[in-house]
Amino acid sequence: MKFTFSKQEKIDILENTLSWIVVFMMCLYGFGKIVQFNGAIQVEKTLPELTGMELMWAFYGYSFPFVLIIGFLEVLGAALIFLKRTRVLGCILTSTILLNIILQDIFFEVHPGALTTAIILQLFVLIILWMDKTRIVTALKIILTHNRTKHSLNKRIVAFIITLIAFIVLCFLQNYLISIISQFL
Repeated sequence: MKFTFSKQEKIDILENTLSWIVVFMMCLYGFGKIVQFNGAIQVEKTLPELTGMELMWAFYGYSFPFVLIIGFLEVLGAALIFLKRTRVLGCILTSTILLNIILQDIFFEVHPGALTTAIILQLFVLIILWMDKTRIVTALKIILTHNRTKHSLNKRIVAFIITLIAFIVLCFLQNYLISIISQFL
């Protein structure tokens, strides 16, 4: 039995393969957050003695809920990538997470293997996005197309002044509310 695949079918197979790799790895990292930073805050060194990686580990080890949220977002991104319909959204979410990981791995001098893995996963995400470029361009055209009705210059100036006044009032209100709430916390 011989199968022949069209060019588009081959592209779909490659996209699914790359997607499954990213999904698998992001799920591993996401669920791994449950135990990854256990005991990381219990460092026996002074702050200047810590390496960048030890400092970062202590930071993440300080707040378990924060780490759980990061792990949840990694798994959510993976789940969105797994489904073709939400793949682009999942790639965007996962890309922001991976970019953050890559920057932390570079600046806190985390093990090169972790950095390499994050870069490879980010490249896979970018390839997946490139394969879905037609859908992305179509969505961007819809989002960026602005059906603006023409208004007179006077009406636009009045709208701008109203917006500016509302902005100033809301900024003061925000600062006032922050100062009141801060007194109770």
